[in-house]
Amino acid sequence: MANPIKLTSNKILAILICAVIAFCFIYSVSAQGTIVNASALNNQPLVGSTLTVTLTISSVQNLAGIDATIQWVPAVLTLANVVLNLGNSHSNGVLHGTNLNYDSNNLNSGDIYVQETKVAGSYHLVAQSIGASNPGFTGSGTFATLTFNVVKPGPAGLSLQTALADHPASGATANLIDHQDIASSVTAVASGSSSTPTSSSSPTSSTTPTPSVPEFPSTIVIALFIAIAIAVTVFTAKKANKNTTAASSSTPLHIN
Repeated sequence: MANPIKLTSNKILAILICAVIAFCFIYSVSAQGTIVNASALNNQPLVGSTLTVTLTISSVQNLAGIDATIQWVPAVLTLANVVLNLGNSHSNGVLHGTNLNYDSNNLNSGDIYVQETKVAGSYHLVAQSIGASNPGFTGSGTFATLTFNVVKPGPAGLSLQTALADHPASGATANLIDHQDIASSVTAVASGSSSTPTSSSSPTSSTTPTPSVPEFPSTIVIALFIAIAIAVTVFTAKKANKNTTAASSSTPLHIN
């Protein structure tokens, strides 16, 4: 007959192991949430110099469309140039496609439809992979690089708002991709002031729900708790099994 204590301990151990596996999976998925970042090369640029800001996407899956708006204080920064890194010709770019097409009335499969709007203090970009021949983009990359002229000291007020769409199955509708938008904090300083080329970013509101990423200390505590629970369970199971075996193997004494 099977030892009920041993069976119960084995079940508890199996449950704890499954819990550890599930915890690790959930943490790895949440920790790899998609982030769109407007990253400034220098967060304290000098007046009279230029400032480079890259727009990047990290850890995205099946991406087919981007709608991004970056804003700034026009009295501090003026937009000088925009370079797009879209399509298969860019090794570190974003989206699949062989041709950038700005004509919405003449799109072909394999194109990337592009629409750009530039006004004082704002740049708006729409980019969409066209046709089934363009698969969804998975990974990380840079989709645009902006160059600004720094014209006046003060906070630049960089902010970023984006919407990301996935590549739908045939006949289906595209879905929005959960992500977080982040923009560097930039303050222009007068010429002659000390400026250290550093970059800092702060999260801004996203047009889609943002994933919840567990804090590192909490995950360590949970992992340690599960590990200790497994160790205690194993020790208890072995001890109970040993006691049961010893009891079953003992022979009663007979006194004549």
